[in-house]
Amino acid sequence: MARKNHPRPAAAPPRDWRYNIIAIGASAGGLQALTEVLRPLPADFPAILVVQHLDPSHKSHLASLLARKTGKKVKQAQHGEPILPGIVYIAPPDEHLLVGPGRIQLAHSQLVHFSRPSIDLLFESVAGMYGSRSIGVVLSGSNRDGAMGIRAIKQAGGTTLVQDPETAEFPIMPRSAIATNCVDYVVPLQEFAGKIEQLCCERIAAL
Repeated sequence: MARKNHPRPAAAPPRDWRYNIIAIGASAGGLQALTEVLRPLPADFPAILVVQHLDPSHKSHLASLLARKTGKKVKQAQHGEPILPGIVYIAPPDEHLLVGPGRIQLAHSQLVHFSRPSIDLLFESVAGMYGSRSIGVVLSGSNRDGAMGIRAIKQAGGTTLVQDPETAEFPIMPRSAIATNCVDYVVPLQEFAGKIEQLCCERIAAL
């Protein structure tokens, strides 16, 4: 008896997220924090750009580590490549991570707050390009990088989140961001992924 060929169910269309870009900054203690934020997110999340302060003299294995720990598509960013949903882009060591119209831009310009890559430069670039369609996130870290960038995203109409310093291995960076009075949400680490997903779905839920 011939087997009937049943049509495959159509793939679900990608969700119409409220945001196009999620920009995340982390420093000391960042690997654990990034893992906790990324692991629970759905597979079709908006594009995520990450600046994690790294030793510029060594090859980074952060992308492969995060991919293994979170099950997400994580890659080291390359100059000129398209920015696509469902992918986490990691800034390479000793290169600033910026955005152009729909594409990654890398720059080897001067250090900012003794750092390259700089969280502030990423956030300012995202604010200028994506405005209200962007989320800025500051996680654990032992310096003040990201505070000026959080202000830029907030002033551009984006949404800003900071890890609750009480749950951060190194609280200086979250506290510096909070001190700008430009932070919309201070979120415990274990609740971060849920909060991001809630924010991204808000517009759909309101319709």
